[in-house]
Amino acid sequence: MSRRTTLLPSWLPIDPYILALLGTVGLAALLPASGAAADVVGSMSTGAIALLFLLYGARLSTREAMDGLRHWRLHLTVLICTFAVFPLLGLAAKGLVPAVLTPPLYSGLLFLCLVPSTIQSSIAFTSIARGNVPAAICAGSFSSLAGIVLTPLLAAALLGGSAGGFSADSLLKIVFQLLVPFLAGQALRPWIGGWLLRNKKVLGLVDRGSILLVVYTAFSQGMVQGIWSQVTPARLALLLAVEAVLLAVMLTLTWYGAKRLGFGRADRIAIQFAGSKKSLAAGLPMASVLFGPQASLAVLPLMLFHQMQLVVCAVIAKRRAKDQDPPAPPTAPATWRNRVPVVPR
Repeated sequence: MSRRTTLLPSWLPIDPYILALLGTVGLAALLPASGAAADVVGSMSTGAIALLFLLYGARLSTREAMDGLRHWRLHLTVLICTFAVFPLLGLAAKGLVPAVLTPPLYSGLLFLCLVPSTIQSSIAFTSIARGNVPAAICAGSFSSLAGIVLTPLLAAALLGGSAGGFSADSLLKIVFQLLVPFLAGQALRPWIGGWLLRNKKVLGLVDRGSILLVVYTAFSQGMVQGIWSQVTPARLALLLAVEAVLLAVMLTLTWYGAKRLGFGRADRIAIQFAGSKKSLAAGLPMASVLFGPQASLAVLPLMLFHQMQLVVCAVIAKRRAKDQDPPAPPTAPATWRNRVPVVPR
């Protein structure tokens, strides 16, 4: 990926994809899918997410996965940030109920803390900041695979009745929707992996298109159920403030914590971007299974956090790219006293 790749044009303060997400929410508010149309749209979103994870599997080479396993300390650090530190912060936020957050919004915030890390944006931001891109690829992939099992289990343990849709059957649905396509992609990699590497835009289009489709499906259900009367603008503003603090804490912990653990600069960049972000692509289908009709309200904190992390991490990535380690001091000019003959090999 080119060093000049960016998710935010320099002349536009908001990512166009964020505008597309907001437009999708507006479309669901004006023209929600209901009845037979809702069944069709739901099936399409399920298929789109399955296709997305199939392409993820086809993109990750076995060699990259094996190389990533050798860097186990980095991946363990990202997993701990994603599935331990984040949930602990989410549990600490329970003290904000009901003065700051309503119980449904808190359930969504806690679910956000249980979702796996991203793949696409972690890679993009790590590349922009000149970090360890192969580590970011593997960290995001390992987090997504672990999240297929860990997120539903953590939701059952921490959310209790809020995730009313959790059961062995719901876990199987998530496995068949996410893990099975990923493994199928790994099996198909010899035939389609090269084509995907030559046509990276295809994965990006499927990634963003599938998320938009799932967002439309979830928010259509919310409109039909009439749950938006439970959220006021003041509550949304407070939720944004809480999420801003959560993101700031995780960005700080991942950057300085990785330094204390002895990681180099390139690895710290990968840890910061993979360990501080949450996946909308993985979280949306899980929420639709776990929360059922209440999924639209449950994924609202995740959607807001996703947009916030894109904007903030884009700024940080650009700063990291400029804030490189100081170059090595120049060597003394060669003279007859210090010239060393070059021996051909």
